[in-house]
Amino acid sequence: MMKHHLWATLLSLSLFVSLIAPAQSYNSDKNEIAAPKPYKILTNGKRITVQSKQNIKTVFVWTANGHRFIEQKEINSNSYSFNITIAEKFFFARIELEDGKMYSQKFGVQ
Repeated sequence: MMKHHLWATLLSLSLFVSLIAPAQSYNSDKNEIAAPKPYKILTNGKRITVQSKQNIKTVFVWTANGHRFIEQKEINSNSYSFNITIAEKFFFARIELEDGKMYSQKFGVQ
C-alpha cells in the first residue's frame, strides 16, 4: 500500500512540474532546447489571430497546396486577425516581426 501511495505522489509531482515548466520546444537533432517563439497563432473556428509581444511587420499565409491566401504588409501592431474563407484545412504562415526576424509555422482549422 505504501508503494502505491509513493507512486501516486511521484506521478502527481511530475505532472505538476510539467505544468509549471516554461513552454519550450526540444530540438532532438541538436540535443538542445529551442527558445519559445515570440508569437502565437490562435485559431477559433475559421478566425485566425496572430499575437506577439513585438509589433508584427508582415504576415503571409499559403494553403498546403502552395496557393497564397494572405499577403499583409506594414501591419505595425502586436495583433493581426483574419478569416479563412476557403475550404482548406491546413495552412503555412510566415510572420515577420519588427526586429526583422522571420518565422514560419504550419497550422490547421476545423
